[in-house]
Amino acid sequence: MRAKRSLGQHFLVDVGAARRIVAALAPAPGDRVLEIGPGRGALTQHLAGRVARLVAVELDRDLAAALRQAYAATPGVEILEADARHVEVEVLFGGRPWKALGNLPYNLTTPLLFWLLEQRPAPEMAVVMVQREVAARLAAGPGTKDFGALTVNVQAAARVERLFDVPPRAFRPAPQVVSSVVRLVPHHPAALAPGEAARLRALAQAWFGRRRQQLGRILRATLPAAEAALAASTLADHGIDLRARPEDVPVEVWLTLARRLATPG
Repeated sequence: MRAKRSLGQHFLVDVGAARRIVAALAPAPGDRVLEIGPGRGALTQHLAGRVARLVAVELDRDLAAALRQAYAATPGVEILEADARHVEVEVLFGGRPWKALGNLPYNLTTPLLFWLLEQRPAPEMAVVMVQREVAARLAAGPGTKDFGALTVNVQAAARVERLFDVPPRAFRPAPQVVSSVVRLVPHHPAALAPGEAARLRALAQAWFGRRRQQLGRILRATLPAAEAALAASTLADHGIDLRARPEDVPVEVWLTLARRLATPG
């Protein structure tokens, strides 16, 4: 079955890489696992029969049909033809603990990551494959060029671990970029309430949209006067000069900003 360029498909064909990715999830017999974008089943085949329940969500109708036929007789395996972002995980797993696994489509990486981390309950762990440059942004530290809005939002919700790279030759067709496998371990309990997380996302987007500017100027341009004063006070409390730039603000300070600005009173 040929890859469909319109869906950004690159099928993993390296068995060794597939085994390493599945091993990173530490699958156990009682686990419930959501696999995003199983494709031809490169990861599915190493999970089926090893966990209590495996739900593989595939957008491509032809691939979903082929997988459904291949695993029709395998207990605990369910193939859903759907956009993963429309799956109701709480209903699917009855609010019980779950894990996530997937080779994320390059063109949907950010929305899928946000969707994963917004689920309640959040997954115990998620192992995902993304472009190497995206992995660098996910795991970046403050003060670096890769530290940005994606970094802040993901690290606010989860601990990020870069595990290993997967070269283009491991796929058919081969992509033009190197991929990286990343493990996300969401914070339990969540560091931010939903309203605070929404404020963080808006704040990070606005500030990193002006990342070459100093914080003092950014505050004046993006916040009402009272909120700008509160943000300036918060930054000062953490020893951050208003001549610094957004990438110089550590994630824990972003969390404090989101909490205070979401409930300024």
